[in-house]
Amino acid sequence: MDIEKSLMATCCWSGTVYDHGNPDMEVEIVALVKAGKTKTEVLDRFVNQYGERVLAIPVAAGFNLFVWLAPALIGLISIFIWFQYLKRPASSKDQARPEYTDIPYSDQIERELQELD
Repeated sequence: MDIEKSLMATCCWSGTVYDHGNPDMEVEIVALVKAGKTKTEVLDRFVNQYGERVLAIPVAAGFNLFVWLAPALIGLISIFIWFQYLKRPASSKDQARPEYTDIPYSDQIERELQELD
């Protein structure tokens, strides 16, 4: 049963042999186990026949190692960016105000805007 959970069903590649119930593969697995083959030997046999695609859990080597490490790496980068964002000082309300001497009633406009805050 552990072997069936480790192999994808080759009839449609949509689930493991255990979940999907591919009878051809189940019969072949049972025959190999009865012949005294170990789990590794059975898995190697199917990998040789169908390629690494048949494994439900990819081997952590080569490019597959990147697939295993990418979520952790993306998470760490996201946390770093989040902390950088949190450390950024908030915009100051005491910013220098430009002088509008050519706008009529600018003092009144500023007072009314201050009242709205």
